[in-house]
Amino acid sequence: MPVDSAIDQFIAAGVRHDLIGDPEPGVHIANAEAFAARIDPNGAVLDLGSGAGLPGLLLARLRPDLSLTLVDASARRCRFLAEWSERLVPDARVVHGRAEAVARDPAHRRAYDAVTARSFGPPAVTAECAVGFLRPSGRLLVSEPPGGDDDRWPQPGLETLGLTSRGLHTLGSTTIQVLELVRPDDRFPRRDGRPAKRPIF
Repeated sequence: MPVDSAIDQFIAAGVRHDLIGDPEPGVHIANAEAFAARIDPNGAVLDLGSGAGLPGLLLARLRPDLSLTLVDASARRCRFLAEWSERLVPDARVVHGRAEAVARDPAHRRAYDAVTARSFGPPAVTAECAVGFLRPSGRLLVSEPPGGDDDRWPQPGLETLGLTSRGLHTLGSTTIQVLELVRPDDRFPRRDGRPAKRPIF
């Protein structure tokens, strides 16, 4: 995707608001392209802990076929997301709330084909907070450290959450762990704060 003036302005605004660290748009576009390569056409996608909207807003810009929802627990970040989603991806939805609570809202429960996560939290927290959003066979895509490490995602812990690994996928400098929901479990996610205080793995 070419860098247009709207994306330049978006990244610059995120840097000014101390929401985006790297001011180089190409870095963030390349990351979004790696996510885009692993998502099926015409899907409903939720960006977990969206922060400044990375990769979510750029992913939706790359893939206009996708229906995007951005979730974040910070009111300040949600105001930024609402402003910039209106400029970049007017059809995107911004939802303010903790992931554990939003995942139990009937409007979002099992409503998504894919969940994306970049710097949301440790693997166990990310996985548990995501599973309530996914439809059966839906996929969680998580940005990983360079090269990735499967040991971060132990299969016994994933099985408890009803997930299985579909492997690490690298495009350019971005590595993504892909997890598939194979057995939905209504116990997850647990109530607010519990995934972080008592992680499954």
